[in-house]
Formats: sequence, C-alpha cells, structure tokens
Amino acid sequence: MSVLAIDWGVVGIKAGQFILSFSILVILHELGHFLPARWFKCRVEKFYLFFNPWFSLWKKKIGETEYGVGWIPFGGYVKIAGMIDESMDKEQMKKPPEPYEFRAKPAWQRLIIMLGGVTVNILLAIVIFIGIMYTWGEKYIPAQNLKYGVYVDSLGKRIGMQNGDKIVAVAGIPVEKVGTVGSMIILNQAKNITIERNGKDTVLNIPPGFIEQLNKNKLGGFTYVRTPLFVDTVLPGTQITSTVPLKKGDQLIAIQHIPVAYNNDAYQVLKNLKDKDSVQYTFLRNGHDTISAFVINNAKMKSGIGFQSPDQVLGTVQIHYSFIQAIPEGVKKCYSTLVNYISNLKLLFTSKEVKVNDSLGSVISIGGIFPGVWDWQSFWTLTAIFSIILAFMNVLPIPALDGGHALFTLVEMVTGRKPSDKFMEYAQMVGMVLLLSLMAYALGLDFLRIFRH
Repeated sequence: MSVLAIDWGVVGIKAGQFILSFSILVILHELGHFLPARWFKCRVEKFYLFFNPWFSLWKKKIGETEYGVGWIPFGGYVKIAGMIDESMDKEQMKKPPEPYEFRAKPAWQRLIIMLGGVTVNILLAIVIFIGIMYTWGEKYIPAQNLKYGVYVDSLGKRIGMQNGDKIVAVAGIPVEKVGTVGSMIILNQAKNITIERNGKDTVLNIPPGFIEQLNKNKLGGFTYVRTPLFVDTVLPGTQITSTVPLKKGDQLIAIQHIPVAYNNDAYQVLKNLKDKDSVQYTFLRNGHDTISAFVINNAKMKSGIGFQSPDQVLGTVQIHYSFIQAIPEGVKKCYSTLVNYISNLKLLFTSKEVKVNDSLGSVISIGGIFPGVWDWQSFWTLTAIFSIILAFMNVLPIPALDGGHALFTLVEMVTGRKPSDKFMEYAQMVGMVLLLSLMAYALGLDFLRIFRH
C-alpha cells in the first residue's frame, strides 16, 4: 500500500462544492414533499437536511414543524404525520387516523405528495441547464481541430494506438467533440475505433477487457490531447534566471537539453527531474530566436510558468444562446443526460465488461467528481446531473423510496384496496435494509479504492 500525498486545499474545495450541491438538491427535493403536504393540510412534524440519529447539529421549531440539520450527509427527510417512513413511528399508527394525517388523505393527494420531490428535481435540472445554456452556452474543441493528434497511455497502446493518432470514429460513429471518445466506447460497447495516422484511416479492433479497464479509469481514459507548449503567463514569485524575460507565445522546445515537442514529452522529462532544484528550459521565440531560462523546480513539478491550454492552442467552437433559445436547449440537455444515465445503468445488467464494483460509488466518489478549483459552470452542471440521478433513483419502485410509496398508492387507486399498515411497515423495513446495505457496500468500495492507490 502506497502513502497518498493529500492536497487538503483541493480536498476542501471539492468537499465545499459537494456539500453545497448536495444541500441544494436535498432541500429542494424535500420541499417538493413539504409544500404539497401543507397544501393538502397534512401536518409536517420535521424537515431535515441530512440525517440526525441521536442528535442534530441545529434545530428550531417553527409552528408545528421542527427544522434541523443532521450530521450524516446521506440525504434528508420530511416527517409527515400519519405516514410510514424512515422514522418508523409505530405508536402513531396504532391510533385512529386524524384529519391532518397523511393516511387520512385521498389516494390522489398522497400520490402528489410522494412524487413531489422527484418532480422538483426534474424541474430543477431543466432550470439549471437553461441557465447554463444562457450564461455560458456551449464550448468545445471540435475533433477535427486535433491537428497534433493525441498521446496514448499503456491502455491505448494495447489496441495499437500511437502518439499522434487522431480518433475519427467509434464503432462507425463520427467523433465530433474532444473528450467524448471514452464514453462513446463504453455506451456503444464498441468493438472497434477508426483512427487517422499519417493521413490514412485505419480500423483498430477493441479487445476483450479493454472496456472494463477503461471503465475503471475514473480520472482519465486512454488518450489525451497533445499540444505544443506555449507560454501564457509567468506566475508571481516564480524564480527564473533567463537571458531575456519570457513572453506570451514563447514555445518550449527543450528541458535540460532534451528535446520537447509536446506536453506529454515535457511531462516525461520532468518526471525524472522532480528532485532537481533548478531546471533549464529552452524556448523558441518568433520561430528562430532561442531563449534559455533556469527555473526553480519543486517536487510537484510546478515551474511557475503557465502554458496555454488546449482550448487556446487548438481553438474552440463557442455557441451562445438567447434566453428563448436556451429553454429548448436546456430541456434537450436534461433529456439526453437522463437517457445516457439510464443507458449506463442498463450496462450493469447487459455488459460483460461494465462491472458494479467499478461503477458504484458513495458520497466519496461523488465528491471527488467536483473539480479541485471552484468553477461555477462545472458546479451547476454537476448539480443538474445529480438532480436527474436523484430523481431517477427515487422514482424506482423500491420500498422506502418515493417510487415504492407511489407504486403502493397506484395499486390502491386501481384496485380500491389500501395496503395494511403492517404490510407498509414491513415493506419500509425491507427497503431500508436494502438501501443501507447498498450505501455501506458503496462506501466500502470507495475505501478499497483509496487504499489500493
């Protein structure tokens, strides 16, 4: 087992984004239950963000409702009088129903209350996506702009790829945007990819086991954007000794006299120089002048020189939307996200290479998805995606979830027979055991992943 070097600053930023995103989703989801319950004159006894066994971090009673914040960030809840839920309040259920209780309301009202959270999550995702389209639009690097091709890791080399190749199609489907190849391979369970090498197209077969390994690579894929390195900025405090000051646009061509053509070359050279205090960089200016610079290095291989991003070097497509145009685009984005999520979920049952152990994760995995810097576009995009996932998972017909309660209510509406309180108690217990077991399993998988690295 290796010792992980943890950047607590990055961990804090990721955790902060996760807590804020999760809090927004949980509060609005529970509000989706709370509001219709109050509209139909049900008594809501508790409204909690996060779970609070034994004690609460904060609580305050306003009217007949206790509002609070729990200490286990796995969800939240509203406790509606006369409803069999996670509180398992059996004493209340032994008494005759009161007019303000959930169980005393008509089935159609109870159904609306149950599906309120899911409805709010879907509407929230649509609203967020509309806001994203209106505020930032869409920005991406077209695949055709990869004029320097890609560089590949050991997984890419397994299928015969080489540095400089360009992936033009996956299973015959043209690649339009950079960064989509990995998901295209997994979703389509692709058997081959088409690459362009030296101006010629070649079809490479994908061997068994490749997709399984690709699915395990949570932080990457098998190919990465390759670009030359051009100076963008020199960060304040950077210690550089050079013949002339560096300028924006200077191209890095060597490190310690070792030729460097692309970003991957620089990474490989610097990896072997991480213990060296001072490193000599050679730059090319205006295509003919060379500049030598000695840069103070550190263990994290951060020189203090900021290089242009792939977006800047390769160029991007930027699409702007008016507010009216953003509405259908936001709806389409919500729909495509849901379809992709369901497709990924189906692969757990239909694919031989997409394994539950590689795909399932707890709050640790979810928190790790957020970027290590605070980026509002990424934050809202991930919040919208998680809102869709939360809606879908909650509508599943599993006891203890909204979908389970809704299913029993629909059966009652069709048959005219209401399930007994005892049946609902047992169903709730079974559902809770299943959910808690799944959460514990996902948490265990995350801890295993941490210690394996």
